[in-house]
Amino acid sequence: MNWTPIKEGFKAYLKLERSLSANSIESYLRDVQKLVDFLEIHNYDIGIKEITSDHLVEFVHWINTVGLGARSQARIISGLKTFYKFLLLEDLVDTSPVQQLDSPKLQRKIPEVLSYEEIQSLLATIDLSHDHGMRNRAMLETLYACGLRVTELITLKVSNFYHLVGYLKVLGKNNKERLVPIGEEAIKHILFYKKHVRNQQKNIHPEHANFLFLNRRGKKLSRIMVFNIVKEAAALAGITKNVSPHTFRHSFATHLVEGGADLKAVQDMLGHESIVTTEIYTHLDTDYLRETIMTFHPRNRKKE
Repeated sequence: MNWTPIKEGFKAYLKLERSLSANSIESYLRDVQKLVDFLEIHNYDIGIKEITSDHLVEFVHWINTVGLGARSQARIISGLKTFYKFLLLEDLVDTSPVQQLDSPKLQRKIPEVLSYEEIQSLLATIDLSHDHGMRNRAMLETLYACGLRVTELITLKVSNFYHLVGYLKVLGKNNKERLVPIGEEAIKHILFYKKHVRNQQKNIHPEHANFLFLNRRGKKLSRIMVFNIVKEAAALAGITKNVSPHTFRHSFATHLVEGGADLKAVQDMLGHESIVTTEIYTHLDTDYLRETIMTFHPRNRKKE
């Protein structure tokens, strides 16, 4: 069977009707190609309408045996479901056998979190005698104070920093705006950076003039640069955990929940669509759990 016209049609569908990026389109096409490869390897000389749920179950078993993990398998199945939506729209198939496939269950990993002491030691490594040090300290204080995603940080605008009332306006996923409170310590460092660095820059690019955090060339910072800044500070602080900008977001949420913050309020500050996503931060330190049961369980109380 010649799959080229079908794949070209699917590519056009993803681009024109779904408005997906080039990278996303390539990812979907790779998922379809894996199915094509499977059919060829197993000598299934069949048309698109002849592919059954049994073939797809065998396909999932095959991608499992070649070493793809549960997360990759789930993504491929999701890609094939989108592919079959296209086939149904174009009347290339009558039914979608992929709908009967179950995606592998994914374990939700508890994210890496820094203690407050580790946060403090990491921030303390930043040299405030340099312009970039003042900027970096302000950025990391903001990450921890507000739980921002790295993209939200680098796109933060000067006009959306309301320091007099203690709020930031953040542009989150799917271009959704939200207001996030910001504490006095972060405000102090942002104002310090603005006064001594940001307002002194002479080479600010006109298209980047409203971004708060700029590089030496007067342009918005890249995501990679923020990752490098965080990694360097963590190494200087002697922190061996796998630290990234997102670690500040995880730490922000965990420290709030452990301190007794309302989960719905944390959800709103993080910009989560579903509170289920926020519930991962309700995990507690096992040492704390042990201390609690040893202290309060009646069988563990020492007799006076």
